[in-house]
Amino acid sequence: MTVKKSNKPVKTAHVSEKKKKAVTDLSKLLKEKKTFLIASIKNIPGSQFQEIVKRLRGKAVVKVPKKNLILKAIDTSKEEEIKKIGASITNDFALLFSDIDSYELAIDLISKKSPSKAKVGQIAPEDIEIPAGPTDLVPGPAISELGALGIQIQIEGGKITIKTPKVIAKKGTKITQAAADMMSKLDIKPFSIGFIPVAAFDNETKTFYADLNINPDQILENFKEAYGRALPFAVQIGYTTPETITFLIGRAGRQAIALGNLQGQDNKSENQTPEVNSEENK
Repeated sequence: MTVKKSNKPVKTAHVSEKKKKAVTDLSKLLKEKKTFLIASIKNIPGSQFQEIVKRLRGKAVVKVPKKNLILKAIDTSKEEEIKKIGASITNDFALLFSDIDSYELAIDLISKKSPSKAKVGQIAPEDIEIPAGPTDLVPGPAISELGALGIQIQIEGGKITIKTPKVIAKKGTKITQAAADMMSKLDIKPFSIGFIPVAAFDNETKTFYADLNINPDQILENFKEAYGRALPFAVQIGYTTPETITFLIGRAGRQAIALGNLQGQDNKSENQTPEVNSEENK
């Protein structure tokens, strides 16, 4: 049996110079920068995205390449740990390259989110409540709109006042059109927009961080609690630091007074004349 050879040319994938340069630039950043962080940019309007990028100048280089380009750049790395971060890259992501520590950069991103209005179909992060009090709404269609949401009102000075607070979206439920419209009119912004840290790689320690869901307020509370426990323990074991020295001196003073009182009682007992039993002397 004779096998005929095909004369058709073998097609090879053509990679543009632009894509090659993009991969080269990403590979260089991966190699030179201390921190490589992936952040979700889902639902961020273009104008606010640009504002965030502008604010990060001097702190981080922000890139939004196609997924296949960054995966190719990661594959060129000799570090095996950094390849783990590829699984964290999904749709709507941005890459941040920085010389700032991973957690410091993540906290900076989280703490500087900007408030955002609710959109129809979004999931309420918490119970969303219309608070009691005066509004800038004038009587008219707003009366029936508020009534449809079960909100009790009264008219004061030609403006609508909310009589009692009312939850118009329960945590975990979708925002309705009526609720979204009313929150917009009352300038209630229950959501926050910003880069959400997903994962990071530390180039100095060669460490991959798979979960950067950080709550700065909770971290501060944890530190306060740890400090509250550590200080009494350090004083108890006599560990000298600027924070414990005052307590240690105070404790030493109290102990010295206690020892002095105890020694005085012993001396008094030794010098005291024993009672003589008159019956024995007879």
